[in-house]
Amino acid sequence: LAGTVPEEPRCTVERADASLTYSLFLQRFAFSRPLILGGVTDNSAFRALCTREKLLAAFGPFPVRLSTANTYSYRKVDVPFQEYVEHLLKPQDPARLGSDTLYFFGDNNFTEWGPLFQHYVPPPFRIPGTSPAYSFGIAGSGSGVPFHWHGPGFSEVIFGRKRWFLYPPDKTPHFHPNETTLAWLQHTYPTLPPAQRPLECTLRPGEVLYFPDRWWHATLNLDTSVFISTFLG
Repeated sequence: LAGTVPEEPRCTVERADASLTYSLFLQRFAFSRPLILGGVTDNSAFRALCTREKLLAAFGPFPVRLSTANTYSYRKVDVPFQEYVEHLLKPQDPARLGSDTLYFFGDNNFTEWGPLFQHYVPPPFRIPGTSPAYSFGIAGSGSGVPFHWHGPGFSEVIFGRKRWFLYPPDKTPHFHPNETTLAWLQHTYPTLPPAQRPLECTLRPGEVLYFPDRWWHATLNLDTSVFISTFLG
């Protein structure tokens, strides 16, 4: 479903295609800067399993754990997946705080969702000494995760469009930890001088963003979106 959040055509994150070698990925990006990969994997089979109808048929009665959409996400709420899709999956209310906004991402039961993840083809690159862990999410237009940081990883858009904002570890962004990304975009982003703006880009289905270790990042779903991340820990 199309959202009401406008797409910013500017993209300041470097892009690469399937010609990028693993050695060049390690040399130029793995430890230093984000990257958008296009055409490196084919997840059409996984995408076909992620339609609303297929997911409801496979997982409707199973519980999912929702997190609050703030920087700390301390509050967790368990609801049946069908209830989330039919009643909670809606556009972000600009007036709601992050602590009052529930978001499905990251807390997945691998016993139940494992068969779906077996069909996902992750990006072909790894960081030496790490192993991958998947986090699957579905969220409404205007929703997103405010600025936070953790270890390195990849994030792929399966359906919808997802806007990313990124700062290096030594450049802490100005934000309120209980402010949604949409509120930050509306109130803080326009006041930033060009030198203080984040790296940013909008990802479309099939595109993958790589974010290095400890990079600050915030996300904003421009449409109702399905996405999956591969965390390298």
